[in-house]
Amino acid sequence: MSDLHEHGFKEVTRVAAARERLREAVTPVDRTDTVPLSAAEGRALAEPVDARHAVPDYHRAAMDGFAVRAADTFGASDRAPEVLREVGEDEDTDPAEASVRPGEATRVHTGSALPEGADAVVMVEHVDRFAGEVEVFDAVAEGENVAPPGEDVEAGQRLYEPGHQVRPSDMGLLKSCGVRRVQVHDRPTVGVIPTGEEVVERDPGPGEVVETNGLTVSRYVERWGGAATYRNTVTDDPEALRAAVERDLTKDLIVTTGGSSVGERDLIPEVVDRLGEVLVHGVALKPGHPFGFGVVRDTPVLMLPGYPVACIVNAVQFLRPAIKWAGHMPLREHPTREATLTRKLPSEPGVQTFARVTVEESGGDGLEATPTRASGSGVLSSVALADGWVVVPEETEGYAEGSEISVEDWEYYA
Repeated sequence: MSDLHEHGFKEVTRVAAARERLREAVTPVDRTDTVPLSAAEGRALAEPVDARHAVPDYHRAAMDGFAVRAADTFGASDRAPEVLREVGEDEDTDPAEASVRPGEATRVHTGSALPEGADAVVMVEHVDRFAGEVEVFDAVAEGENVAPPGEDVEAGQRLYEPGHQVRPSDMGLLKSCGVRRVQVHDRPTVGVIPTGEEVVERDPGPGEVVETNGLTVSRYVERWGGAATYRNTVTDDPEALRAAVERDLTKDLIVTTGGSSVGERDLIPEVVDRLGEVLVHGVALKPGHPFGFGVVRDTPVLMLPGYPVACIVNAVQFLRPAIKWAGHMPLREHPTREATLTRKLPSEPGVQTFARVTVEESGGDGLEATPTRASGSGVLSSVALADGWVVVPEETEGYAEGSEISVEDWEYYA
């Protein structure tokens, strides 16, 4: 695929087909590590995890009240309370080591271990206390207001399968079940290489632009579960670009920003093709037509466009799934919400369009979506200040004003 800038895009690939080819090119990371729970958030489990013990692993009080023998309360009522001797209140004794004999009651709190001999709990609002005695005004059955062992989790219960991405709530459950360390897949390593001789870190002069794509993409890599190495900008020089790509061939993935089209300064596709093979160059997607990817020595190289919005759209559509596939992580759908379009939303037939919209409450109970800009892939504010985007399928020529559409929250943390 030499002289790409002279011949243009040889073939435009539909988004679904391009993603399928990318999936075939991505090799899941085979490195694993055993980490403490505190370091497990966001990581994909490499092995099943079972509960080490039941939760609770003892009979516990489900209410504040008094632990009793249920038989001692039979017949208790407001008019004829049962009177029990209170024990344990003044003793310096752990409730778990206390015991209740016939005719006795002892104070317990929600979550307390049920004392030996007790088989029920009378709620505190159903008793009166005085002079070392407890009047019970409501009979309880055996097991009433008591949580049995394993009510929450049984010992040995399978909690999570391999590939589950650990969430904060999972960490709490695992700790409660006696799990302190878990085996996880390593995060995929990603080299992020911004390119372009006009791209600078300082305040830009005429014809220059501040480097934002590499910063943005590297943060998304981390959010999506990868480990990013954010490189300095590489100028539009074939040898410099070749050296930059070769430097990061130790990574699981490489992503470049800028220089992915077919102009004279769009050199990265040809560099990748000479080092390996470009598999896709040009996708039926707007904004972001000049996306491509190839493989160099078994390392996928994703080439994102330089225009900021096009860069973000393609990162979400291709880089995010690549990181999930490489890291054994689930690729979840982005959440959506339904809204009514406030004006017409045009789209080019045969191209999957990502139209940015703002969302506001309508006068009724629903939501209204207003396009911020359907084109303009260099206008970063059109996506940064949007509330989501509407995905217009290839076979659809846009949506009319008043159409009910789905707004995708693509920046949802997943």
